[in-house]
Amino acid sequence: MGDYPKDLQHFFVAGISYKKSDSAVRSRFAINNEHYEWIITEAKRRGIAEIFVLSTCNRTEVYGIARDIDLLVSLLCEATGQSAEEFRNIAYLLRGKDATQHLFEVAAGLDSQILGDYEIVGQIKLAVKQSKAQNGIGPFIERLFNQVLQTSKLVKNNTALSSGTVSVSFAAIQFLREQVADVADKNVLLIGTGKIGRNTCRNLIDYLGCRNITLVNRTHQKAVDLASELNLESLPSEELYSAVSNADIIIVAANADEPIIRAAHLNGKQQQWIIDLSIPNNVHSEVAELTGKRLLNVDELSLLKDETLQKRMAEVPKALAIIAEQTAEFLEWCRMRKQLAVLVQVKLKLEEIHSTGNPEFLYNSTTTTVPSEDASHRIQKVLNTMAAKMRVKNERGCHYLEAINDFIAVRAN
Repeated sequence: MGDYPKDLQHFFVAGISYKKSDSAVRSRFAINNEHYEWIITEAKRRGIAEIFVLSTCNRTEVYGIARDIDLLVSLLCEATGQSAEEFRNIAYLLRGKDATQHLFEVAAGLDSQILGDYEIVGQIKLAVKQSKAQNGIGPFIERLFNQVLQTSKLVKNNTALSSGTVSVSFAAIQFLREQVADVADKNVLLIGTGKIGRNTCRNLIDYLGCRNITLVNRTHQKAVDLASELNLESLPSEELYSAVSNADIIIVAANADEPIIRAAHLNGKQQQWIIDLSIPNNVHSEVAELTGKRLLNVDELSLLKDETLQKRMAEVPKALAIIAEQTAEFLEWCRMRKQLAVLVQVKLKLEEIHSTGNPEFLYNSTTTTVPSEDASHRIQKVLNTMAAKMRVKNERGCHYLEAINDFIAVRAN
């Protein structure tokens, strides 16, 4: 199953994102660590040469070098136990140049729910690192990954696409500042102290002036450590639901497989704002139906716009210009890599012909005995000429290989 060119035309991406699916649907296709390990292992068995999976709150994408894209779709859907037909109905299936362009734009923040969200770069790094740990990354994706990171850095440093602090978590801060009176005096319960939770916590302090913040995390020590660092309170997870009933603002940035906050946990009609930053959703949608409760998830938060986002829109053409330059460089590497493979094949063929005593097509017809050094020189001369023609005419190397083989056949007859 692995006997196909490991080149640009066999590079695919199959994915879903916020553009055609809501958070509930995306959560069913989300990939956890256990899924990821199975996918990489199974990919090798099915002849997939290289692969990595990017799974965030906004998207699930599988990138790979494979015989065809159906292999990638099947892997993803089997891992999550979801329908391949449903996936295809909401998915984008890209190949070759289109697939690479997509990854460049994703890494630059151009495809994020909130334009210019730079957190995606760290998520791509982690995805590739996880695959590499299981030998799922080869020379093609390694080179592409490095070029993508370089491009993302150029976009960040040379445009204002990521200026300011705008992300889904920061959109939550914007919402609270605009909608909650005297927000700095409210009791805040933050559930989950991973990267998103930590960033949100600091934004609550820095932008809203909140100090009445209580942290809860499944691993209690992580909550204790962050609370100690920021001079906040923390509670063990066993006391979560008593804390829920006392909080004015509840922010959930956990990573549970199913909702941890349901309507039954929010008895009472007091005004509460509940913000769910988790994928899958960790707050059940039934909460939104309760009197006095305002629930927002990542999809709703992404609709919030401000002046920063408008300024970022003006930077899109600059970012695309940088990406165009960098993708051209990567595509040139792909072309040269393919030509090199052809040249190697030709060299082996010529050496084989010489060693079997039929080298006359390389030399003048009057030549009878040719030293090995001279043969090597002449073979290299043929290769140099061939390489020059390939560069100038930008044609497929196999055409030249066929021509040489035809020439050999003619001279041999």
